Amino acid sequence: MVKLGSYGGKVRMVIGGEESAAEEIMLLWGIQQPTLSKPNAFVSQSSLTLRLDSCGHSLSILQSPSSLSTPGVTGAVMWDSGIVLGKFLEHSVDSGMLVLQGKKIVELGSGCGLVGFIAALLGGQVILTDLPDRLRLLRKNIETNMKHGGVRGSATATELIWGEDPDPELTEPAPDFVLGSDVVYSENAVVDLLVTLGQLSGPKTTIFLAGELRNDAILEYFIEEAMKSFIIGRVDQTLWHPDYGSNRVVVYVLVKK
Repeated sequence: MVKLGSYGGKVRMVIGGEESAAEEIMLLWGIQQPTLSKPNAFVSQSSLTLRLDSCGHSLSILQSPSSLSTPGVTGAVMWDSGIVLGKFLEHSVDSGMLVLQGKKIVELGSGCGLVGFIAALLGGQVILTDLPDRLRLLRKNIETNMKHGGVRGSATATELIWGEDPDPELTEPAPDFVLGSDVVYSENAVVDLLVTLGQLSGPKTTIFLAGELRNDAILEYFIEEAMKSFIIGRVDQTLWHPDYGSNRVVVYVLVKK
């Protein structure tokens, strides 16, 4: 159990080694048994709007459920991992284990934008990123949720295609934090994601990634490849928001070696 980066809680190290990624996957599936847990416990993907109270605000997140019928297009609805990560950030700040006030934060694969919005409510200067065709919904949600009074930080949206050179506004200076939920979903995406994480990460950057436990082979591949460049720790559920835990979700902290 160690502390990683700018997160004050202790995390369980994923120790590097030939079989360490496979051992981590076996441990996760054995302890959490995700297939026995209810999917979409915190979200409704058939609704046009998802509402969530956070940081004294009532967030109203527009979704596009029709996109679920398009293979590979899942960034226009919310998933449990986004709720878990957002509420984890809120709980960590409230517990004094994390400071986001005034910090530069980049969110990857922002989708509907919930995680980035919560980070902004916690005082972060947040840049939400996604593919070009996702930005319209993302910007609409920014307009709906971030343009009223009482927001401690800020939220803007910009295009980012993983694996390509990011805009200098994302890397200069390097972010204090990089956030991502449900960003590990295919082998091809893993390769590009790790390139982008490397480009965004400076010596003081802390990465938080949350994901739903669906495909053990892809998660194992991600951990195996990520360990070549990053130190990885898993956040125990006892450090999550007490009302937003799920055996189907895992939260990792990464820092560059």
